[in-house]
Amino acid sequence: MKKVLILSMLLCTMFVLGCSKNTSKSVLSNFEKKVSKANSYTLSGILEIINNEDSYKYDVNVSYKENDMYRVSLKNQANDHEQLILKNEEGVYVLTPSLNKSFKFQSEWPNNNSQTYLLASLLDDITNDNKRTFEEKNGEYIYTSTVNYPNNRKLVNQKVYFNSDNLPTKVEVMDSNGIVMVRMNFSSIDINSNIDNKIFTLNDNMNVNPNTNTTISNKIDSIVYPVFMPENTYLSSKDVVAKSNGERVILTFSGDNPFILVEETATIEDEFSVIPMYGEPDILIDTVGAISDSSVTWVSNGVEYYLASDVMSSATLLEVAKSLSVLPVSGK
Repeated sequence: MKKVLILSMLLCTMFVLGCSKNTSKSVLSNFEKKVSKANSYTLSGILEIINNEDSYKYDVNVSYKENDMYRVSLKNQANDHEQLILKNEEGVYVLTPSLNKSFKFQSEWPNNNSQTYLLASLLDDITNDNKRTFEEKNGEYIYTSTVNYPNNRKLVNQKVYFNSDNLPTKVEVMDSNGIVMVRMNFSSIDINSNIDNKIFTLNDNMNVNPNTNTTISNKIDSIVYPVFMPENTYLSSKDVVAKSNGERVILTFSGDNPFILVEETATIEDEFSVIPMYGEPDILIDTVGAISDSSVTWVSNGVEYYLASDVMSSATLLEVAKSLSVLPVSGK
């Protein structure tokens, strides 16, 4: 009787272990099949960027179609400012309909770094990490893997949560101390949804829900200074220059890590304009900007910023740029 009982316990243990192992493989395998076979998909959710004690939230809507076509809408909950990241056969664009402007990049986006709101990117992060871990907790399947954020080396790994349909429900990106710095909560994912190709064209997107109530000041009410300052670096000059339709402030910083910071009032173009940009599109904190090895460019709260240095690394430039954020914290 004891032998039968022991044998039964061993079989049960082997069965449970086998199921757990198969669950780990099956969740990833099923997710991979869904992504690889999807001719298109749409998804929505809320993206949260955490910067020290501040939290910036975006309403995210993504449309994807085969042949690497993407349309990503990012609407900041704090001020309803919407930007679009668009990828089609002509290139990669960041659109700001409220300013009637589009910035065009020669970029490998979204394949050049991790993207919490794109399914293929999540799949790549998990499958490319041979040391990934898996756990089942409270009815969810969780993969922990490394991430690739060249512009933010503080982000080292992420947890991707899956439901019983083998689709992600949440992503948490963490620093080396396990502190969550980026969080994406998915509210809906529709695989193989019917998407019209027009949604990926530049002109059609500039005509979608234009913000006709946007007002731009022709004067910078208060100059914004960096909270983060590189060691042995100081403000050496400040120049205020009048433009035909606004104002420009030029701040020059000298010392061991010299850099220049330009702040100028944004303008709404009379005619739709496409502006070539050097660098890569990426979310800073409260907006999508252009990041290169020696400069960062972005628009925030009605002000255009340009930050550049021939000495500082791109990581240090980003620290300075992020410390300039002055948007109110979203309470949603």
